[in-house]
Amino acid sequence: MTFKQILQARAKKNVTPKVIKKVSPYGVIISPLVTEKTHKQQEAANKYSFKVHNDANKNDVKQSVEFLYKVNPIGINIVNVVYKGRNNRKLVRKSYKKAIVTLGKKEKIELGS
Repeated sequence: MTFKQILQARAKKNVTPKVIKKVSPYGVIISPLVTEKTHKQQEAANKYSFKVHNDANKNDVKQSVEFLYKVNPIGINIVNVVYKGRNNRKLVRKSYKKAIVTLGKKEKIELGS
């Protein structure tokens, strides 16, 4: 195996879902995130935010969104929201994984409105 082939093999994207084999699509997407910021994103850029399973990757989220909402996502971004601890505070924000799903202009998701 030449050096060029090694680099090409390393650069291949991992397109296999990881969690959806163990958990159903209902377990990958835990809940939709509905805040003022996400509502503005929905109206302006057609982006929807979801709280997802901690081990989920983009491929898992894409398959579960297609299965649950019958839409075809254009792009998916995944963010780890960090733990905000107890420094002289009573409220604590636990850590979780957030997925931001971008849809086409004509597609829409109804989030219990």
